[in-house]
Amino acid sequence: MEYPSKLIENAVLELARLPGIGRKTALRLALHLLKAQTETTVSLAEALAKMRFDITYCRTCHSISDSEECGICANKLRDHGTVCVVSDVRDVIAIENTGQYQGVYHVLGGVISPIEGIGPADLNIDSLVSRAGADDSEIHEIILAISPTMEGDTTAFYLSRRLRDLPKVNLSTIARGIPMGGELEYADEITLGRSIVERQRQAR
Repeated sequence: MEYPSKLIENAVLELARLPGIGRKTALRLALHLLKAQTETTVSLAEALAKMRFDITYCRTCHSISDSEECGICANKLRDHGTVCVVSDVRDVIAIENTGQYQGVYHVLGGVISPIEGIGPADLNIDSLVSRAGADDSEIHEIILAISPTMEGDTTAFYLSRRLRDLPKVNLSTIARGIPMGGELEYADEITLGRSIVERQRQAR
């Protein structure tokens, strides 16, 4: 594809790095920003830069946050005795959008995937075990809300083995309203909400 300007070409190449954005879509976005008011383009650039450099991760649940503790963990009205374990921040957003869950979360930061070289040590698993097993812990239930893929099931099985000896903690999994091989972020809110409400307790 030929471009009338090297600057446009550079912008298109950068936009095309985003998931789901091809060269043609990237070109449309670049031309839109070029035609938009200067303040619009500058505001977008500043928002992206601020997001990239200023966002941190919650010291408790590892979700993205504007401060050391995210808004969910800091909310005293949430049920801190129930922890929903998810693989990614996108799953937190998906579950929150259902309006069916009032507990807190723990974000693993991925799933176990030997093919991609991701093992248990690469995930936020040790901090979950420490969090649930602490003497002052109020956690009484851990919900394994991990996408039912092969890697997700492997991760859930590993977590079950690590957590099953905690005497005060019950393990449960979300109901299989989520199809095998499906991703939580793509599930409709009714199905996802029902799967949280109808979660199944795991045998020790």
